[in-house]
Amino acid sequence: MRPETPETLEAAIARGSGLDTLLRDLTDRAVQEVPGADACSVTVRRDDRLLTLAGSAGLPAGLDQRQYENGSGPCVAAADTGCEQYAPDLAAETRWPAYTAYALSTGVRCVLALPLAVGGGTGAALNFYGREPGALGRHRRAARTFAERAADAVDTALRFERQRRSAADVRVALLSRSVIDQAIGILMARERIDARDALRRLRRVSQDTNVRLRDLCSDLVAEVGGASRGRQ
Repeated sequence: MRPETPETLEAAIARGSGLDTLLRDLTDRAVQEVPGADACSVTVRRDDRLLTLAGSAGLPAGLDQRQYENGSGPCVAAADTGCEQYAPDLAAETRWPAYTAYALSTGVRCVLALPLAVGGGTGAALNFYGREPGALGRHRRAARTFAERAADAVDTALRFERQRRSAADVRVALLSRSVIDQAIGILMARERIDARDALRRLRRVSQDTNVRLRDLCSDLVAEVGGASRGRQ
């Protein structure tokens, strides 16, 4: 079964399916399609730090996180450099000693990390893990083919996430602007001043009290609203 194409992924999102579930299914399919792979995960860079966006069933806990904490490992190297990283036998690997020791303790002996071509300047990688030495060596071409197809799905997921976060930022900005305007109106009526002076006073109080302008205005609006209800 092929991984989701961008069109299929978008249709699934429109139906309300979660991105986490979709990408988890993708990593599960990677294990099914690439012989020698016992687990798979997707590494992405977000807000200048690496994290695992999705992982298949059977992925040892902490296997990726240990790399991110140390800033060293095949997944980190693949995402940072855009170059394929292959460790046929971690028992003989010397590039990432701290990570290697941990991976071996989880039963992982073979790792293949493939960079993913995604937009937005985000480093990403698709990581395959095997429990037998050399398990992935003969199947690297199959893994690369899957990674090329999977990159579209991961890129689409990241794009939808950026759009969703952008929409949330706009909503917060609009709510902030609304409550600030209400607070300005309250001061204009109370102090008989114009909008510019009202905003200047609010900013000065915000700085003097070390309270965010939006929170200060919210408190003022709530205070006036509460007093109004009390009079009623």
